[in-house]
Order: sequence, then structure tokens, then C-alpha cells
Amino acid sequence: MGMDQFRDDIRSFLAAAMTPALARAATLGLAYDRQDAAAWHRALFEQGWAAPRWPVEHGGTGWSDEQHRIFETELALAGTPQLMPTGVRMVGPVIYTFGTQEQKDQHLSGILDGSVWWCQGYSEPGSGSDLATVKTSAVRDGDAYVVNGQKIWTTNAHNSDWMFALVRTDVHAKPQSGISFLLIDMHSPGIEVRPIVCIDGMHRLNEVYFTDVRVPANNLVGEENRGWTYAKFLLGHERTNIAGVTGLRRRLDSLLKVTRAQASVTDGTNELLGRLRDANVKILALESLEARLLSVPEAGSALSNAASLMKVLGTEVRQALDTASVELSAYHAIPFDGAFIRGKSPDPPPGPDHAARAMADYCFGRAASIYGGTNEIQRNVIAKSALGL
Repeated sequence: MGMDQFRDDIRSFLAAAMTPALARAATLGLAYDRQDAAAWHRALFEQGWAAPRWPVEHGGTGWSDEQHRIFETELALAGTPQLMPTGVRMVGPVIYTFGTQEQKDQHLSGILDGSVWWCQGYSEPGSGSDLATVKTSAVRDGDAYVVNGQKIWTTNAHNSDWMFALVRTDVHAKPQSGISFLLIDMHSPGIEVRPIVCIDGMHRLNEVYFTDVRVPANNLVGEENRGWTYAKFLLGHERTNIAGVTGLRRRLDSLLKVTRAQASVTDGTNELLGRLRDANVKILALESLEARLLSVPEAGSALSNAASLMKVLGTEVRQALDTASVELSAYHAIPFDGAFIRGKSPDPPPGPDHAARAMADYCFGRAASIYGGTNEIQRNVIAKSALGL
């Protein structure tokens, strides 16, 4: 099949699959309703495209790098919802790479078809970017681990069936050496989920408390006290996903249209266009880096270094676009309301469509350079690993 036909097939699928409800859900990021997210995941799964980068034996497509690029670009240009990255992009690759056959049989199918949702149990009140200091404990008791502690900033824990968590299994070992990677059923007795409503009015984050939660020992991925190895593998996938290169391209194009339309009536648009062109150069660099990243093995320092670079640059570009969106919206950005953003208001937004969520995106976007490992930490990774400093 030629690339033109491949692109046409994707566009035909998107034209049929993208309903108004899914288009609205796409504007909510990871704060969408599970029902909408499941509908989009199911549509991709039935097409065989839910996890295109997985190995073919586990449900991947076997596409070339060029086909992957075309697919992801067309999804971004069409404004499709995100798939929950914690399943397909994060824990799925860990399980099929390091998990037992029993774990693969139990979990991969539910991740692939979107019927089972996962959340990430990494950050704690005292352990964010420095994950080596996690304190949530898992003590072996017969055929189970007894888990006690707290996780925080846990995206969609309130909607999730399972959590993959970093837990402390050896308090006497060096910090990175005493951590294990555990799969935890979120319906287990002793788990409490408390909501965190963000400054944009959305509920996507949570606190999760563990009180004597018994987790079967066969839910341990890989070897006990080797969880840091699997965590680093996973974080590479998370950080490239945070960069969101194709989404940045679509958003930039949208902002350029609005800026040019306002050029004749708004002072300062020439200066803003200059900043948007600067963002375009950085997005081109990200696209080039992403293309190089796709050609390297999934493990190793090359992935880690490139993922850190992409995370820093991608989040900085996102925040620059957030700022530009607020400036373009001017006073229309101020009265933002979660009801407008979620499509729950009977009234239209008090301004142009592009202004409805400008301030919400700006406020939540400030966290982009923090979550997934702060950009300061990423620069340290780059300095040490890539530059040898």
C-alpha cells in the first residue's frame, strides 16, 4: 500500500468515527468522561489501531516509521481524544517486556481493547521528581505484599481498575535498590481515593491512600527491588508522550489562523506572530527528534536522553502557546467556566470559541514542566548522561 492510500484510509476512518461528542471530549484532555474515552478506544481497537507501536504478537500493527508518523499526524490534525496513556503507552510495554506470561495473559488484552483502565502510582507527598525517595511500603507476608502509604497527583485514579505502583520493599538498601514495581487492583480493600480539583475546575487528579492492602505476590513485575529499572523504562515512554508533538503542531496552526485574522484590528499581533514562528522552529526540532527517537531501541540511554530533551522542549512550547492563546483571547479569557469547557452549559461561551478554555489551559499548563519529572530534573539527566558533566 502506498503512503497516499494509507493516509486516505486513515482520513476516511476519522471522518466516520469522529462524532460531535468525541470532538468535545477531545478538548477536555484527560479530564474526559470514561464513557467517551472508551468509545474512542473501542473504535481504534476494532480498526486494529489501538496500540500500533506494540509488537505484532501482542496486537501492534507492524507499521513502518513513516506510517506511524502519518497516523499520529492525522489523529492530531483531526483533533481526536487522547487514549489513556497509562495503559497503552506506559504499563503495557512494561508488562510485555518484563512481565510473566501469567501477567501478559491477564492484563494485555484489557489494556489493548480499553476495557481496563490503569493509573500510575509514582508521586507521593514527599517524592515527586525524586522517585528514589518513595516511602509507600510493601512488606511480604506469605503469598502477598501488604501495602501501606499514600500516592498523590494520581491521574484518573477515580476511574481506574488497576494501578502500577512503585513501592518500597527494602528499607535498608540504597534508595533506588529497594524499590519494586507492583500491579494493584484498585478495588482491593483498604484503598481510598480522594479527589483533587484543579485550578481549571477539572477533576482528573487524586490522592490515593493504602491501609494494609493485600496484593498477591505474583503481581510483582520482574524481580523484587529492581523496580527502578522498570520505572526508568516506563518514564521514557511517559516523557515522549508529554511532549505531544503532533498536538502542538495542530494547536500552533490554530493560533496562527486566529492571529492573522486579528492582525488588522489588534495591536501587537506582529510581535505575537514572531513568537509563534519561534514556536514553529522548536516544533520542527521536536518532530526531528521524535523521528530519530522512533529509530532507536526502546531501552537504553538514547531513549532516556531523547525523552528528557523532548519533555523539556515540548512543555516549554506548550506553555508559550498557552500564553499566546490568553493574549489573543484578551478579556474573553478571564471569565472561564468549567461548564462551558465540558459542554454542560445551556449558554454559549462569552466570547469567541478559541477563548473558552484559554485561561483553563494556561492555568493547568503551568504544571506541564513539573509532572513527569520537573524540567530541572530533566536538565540534570541530560547534563549527566548525555553531556557527561
